[in-house]
Amino acid sequence: MNRHDVEWSGYWPAAPTPFAPDGALDESALAALMELYARHRVNGVLINGSTGEWFSQSPEERREVARIAVEAVAGRFPVVVGVTAYTPDEAVALARHAERIGADGVLATPPPYVHPSPDEIVAYYRDVSSATSLPFMVYNWPRGVAVDMGATPGLLRRLAELDRVVAIKDSTGNWLGMLDTVEQLSSEVRVFGSFLHRRGLAVLRNLGGDGNIDGGGVGAPFAVPYYRAALGGDRDAAAMWADRYQSLSGKLIRPDYSGVFASPIPQLKAVMSILGQPGGHVRPPLLPFGGDGAALERVVAESGIAEAAGAVDA
Repeated sequence: MNRHDVEWSGYWPAAPTPFAPDGALDESALAALMELYARHRVNGVLINGSTGEWFSQSPEERREVARIAVEAVAGRFPVVVGVTAYTPDEAVALARHAERIGADGVLATPPPYVHPSPDEIVAYYRDVSSATSLPFMVYNWPRGVAVDMGATPGLLRRLAELDRVVAIKDSTGNWLGMLDTVEQLSSEVRVFGSFLHRRGLAVLRNLGGDGNIDGGGVGAPFAVPYYRAALGGDRDAAAMWADRYQSLSGKLIRPDYSGVFASPIPQLKAVMSILGQPGGHVRPPLLPFGGDGAALERVVAESGIAEAAGAVDA
């Protein structure tokens, strides 16, 4: 398989997992979130990624979250399920479940905490990606796993050559490193990275790249038309949408993917609450948003995202 075996591109939310105040999985809110994404015409969704708090769920809950999402989306856009785990056996079991329920693909980081060597990373991805017939997305997430696969010469290429690998999600926070990934591999695999700004527009037009997988999807009313314009060749419209997106995201998330007002997931769910979206609550070890709520509300109000979202929903 390679990039031509999937049509993955554009703007994808990395969906949060809504929890009730008592920590229980909020199944109706999760289904409602998928409906929100459908109304916003996203191009795909990642379930149980970093934003989905997979780390605070049991294996049974992770399967249930994946099932609910796949059923709610009902084929309207691709659903890729995160199967990151500490051992290949755990990840393989989750990947096989994703295949059984009809997911469109699976994704994983290297095992967290382990800090594996390049050969160990290749062996891990070979085991997990070959366990199903699903297309596979490699997730480079050094903030979460303490390994930057792009920093080891040739490692991402070795992974791109694995039979089921069709895409790389590059979330390094190192923009020049991401450009190296695009330049070296975007003719072979889909590359999702940081393209939702004017510099990213230039890269998409002249170098390559396919899309963003963005925590939560609150910026969808700006990001979806950005990608429609960017991939359709309308540079002026794309630049306008990029500026609008940055008026929100640029004031909430730092280049290293940390949050401005709190850690990213509680901050995201606080923004979703302001917008009346079904983000729900966080689970420990995360804490509820405790930052400057008034400042957060000002950022949301000044961006105009609430009005844009309302226009989409109307």
